[in-house]
Amino acid sequence: MSTAVPTRVRPVLGAFESTNRPLTISRVALVAVALAFGALRLAGVSLSLPTQAGIYLFGMVALNLPHGGYEHFANLRRRRLAFRWRYLGLYLALVAAFVALFVVAPVTGLALAIGVAVVKGGHGGLRVLDATTGTDHLDTRFQRALAVAVRGGAVMAVPIFFWPGVFEAFSHYMVAIFDPGALAGYAAYFGTTRWLVGGGWALAAVTHVGLGYVRGGGQSWLADAGETALLGAYFAVVPVVVAVGLYFPLWYSTRQVGRDIALDSRRGTGGPDLLEFEEPQRIALVTWGLLLAGAVLTFAIAGLLYRFAPNPLGTASPLVGGVAFWSVFVSIIALPHVVVGAWFDREQGIWFVP
Repeated sequence: MSTAVPTRVRPVLGAFESTNRPLTISRVALVAVALAFGALRLAGVSLSLPTQAGIYLFGMVALNLPHGGYEHFANLRRRRLAFRWRYLGLYLALVAAFVALFVVAPVTGLALAIGVAVVKGGHGGLRVLDATTGTDHLDTRFQRALAVAVRGGAVMAVPIFFWPGVFEAFSHYMVAIFDPGALAGYAAYFGTTRWLVGGGWALAAVTHVGLGYVRGGGQSWLADAGETALLGAYFAVVPVVVAVGLYFPLWYSTRQVGRDIALDSRRGTGGPDLLEFEEPQRIALVTWGLLLAGAVLTFAIAGLLYRFAPNPLGTASPLVGGVAFWSVFVSIIALPHVVVGAWFDREQGIWFVP
């Protein structure tokens, strides 16, 4: 069986298209944050863990959470009513299943949460490349899967290697929300895991960049290789709590806006539009109402989790425990975000590229 991709994806915009400002903003933002923390390290200055936790919560709650709701809104805007209800039902069912997994087997839940972050960052990032700078250098399904693993893996694998103490501590805090001490039996293997994960990511990154060059090179490869190096450097230099907290709003969400810009004129499936009204005031009211309903549902789930979790702050201080709680919560809603929002929805999806 051939492993070739049936149709090679062409960029909607030219490579390095100057009019797609979100791509430029995402690159500049990560470079700026990495340089700032590199300078702090050279000066012998480090931020306290509570300060890092505050930055994380600002980035993930205030900046990034609204974009998650927007992705679903944009995806469902022109879909049939029956599809919307089925979509919502599956989403809530997966949320309930993931909560149950954390309750029954919190270590397995943690492993799945890490996997979800990798898939979300990697798969979503690949679709941005498809729509903007192009993926002519990714000729096979293996290369595309490797691109997902490398781009998404940077979010978890690089911090595991460069910030092992903090990563391990927060892993304990997250598991302790449901079962304090459940991760203790695995702590002895963390040093070995660190080298396997970090070395595996480095090997995958070199293979990804090398194969891309051999299979086509060109501007699309150059953009991909440069961004891969940037992601690796960013997560190596920036403390993991800050790095993850700012990665999603400054990189993931910003670049999805860039994908939307590239595809704006081609979006839509012909279904009834949620905003199909003549009066501009009614459009604004419906938009506000739908986003408000999504926000209420999201925070209702967070409130229920906080209320019924045995140790909602994971035995940590309020700010640090808040990071642990939010990391668990956001992974719980991110799982259906990927599975329902992208994989279940074969017609369009939250990362739609025609």
